[in-house]
Amino acid sequence: MQTSFFLQQLINGLSLGSMYALIAIGYTMVYGVLRLINFAHGEIMMIGAYTALFCITALNLPFLAALALAMIFAACIGIAMDKIAYKPLRKVPKISLLITAIGMSYFIQNLFNILFGARPRLFEAPEYLQKVFIFGNLNISIVSIFVPVLTFFILLFVLYVLYKSKYGIAIRALAFDVSTVNLMGIDANKIISIVFALGSALAAIGGVFWALNYPSVDPYMGVLIGLKAFAAAVLGGIGSVVGAVLGGLIIGFSEVIVVAFFPELGGFKDAFAFIFLVFVLLFKPSGILGINYERSRF
Repeated sequence: MQTSFFLQQLINGLSLGSMYALIAIGYTMVYGVLRLINFAHGEIMMIGAYTALFCITALNLPFLAALALAMIFAACIGIAMDKIAYKPLRKVPKISLLITAIGMSYFIQNLFNILFGARPRLFEAPEYLQKVFIFGNLNISIVSIFVPVLTFFILLFVLYVLYKSKYGIAIRALAFDVSTVNLMGIDANKIISIVFALGSALAAIGGVFWALNYPSVDPYMGVLIGLKAFAAAVLGGIGSVVGAVLGGLIIGFSEVIVVAFFPELGGFKDAFAFIFLVFVLLFKPSGILGINYERSRF
């Protein structure tokens, strides 16, 4: 096996895993605070991609401005989703919230299908993001370098917010006990909105860069990607931000390795993420960096 071939797959897996990680962080933060698996999180990613596409094609905005607006719009959608669908059900059994999340997922999918049709739309990257550097047999695109670096700095930012800011302290306190937080004068609903906004903005980033790598968007693009990101969050230890990133990278690498080294199994690459998850959970049910919820959060 050539070293260059292995390095190429390493870079591809790092880029793919970083996109899963960005989406998985939102899953794990919402779960850490509300014990809610927001199955509509993949649709937030899809909304972010469509928003960026609209800003670029209809408004003729530069890519970075489109990305910023996609993040803002996705954050607003995340807050609205919480206010409309989840906030009224805070005190009901968790199964009701879970069913509501699944319902929101299907509602958004079908809404975008009606508005934009099921046909995939081309998402063309700006010229400076289409550049490819060639080092011998290695082909390294700008995006494959930029996404992992961006994910690393986003992870540092999220950890800084959680452990060094007053909002982060409130988020971690809320994850322990909502009633006590309210008694201390903290607006729990405001903090929950911040969590949804942050997680949704990160999902939008993941969606936009996914559309750059696989240059199209469609109303159902978030379904399988969202499930894989959820698997990444569980694999890394749901409730752990670092675990979400680790799980995303592991699943990204596993997909790329299957296709690269076992091409005859390429048709089953989507299943390998969940097969790998099952095997890990058999030996460590809480995930790789699973958290003891009696002692810590995130």
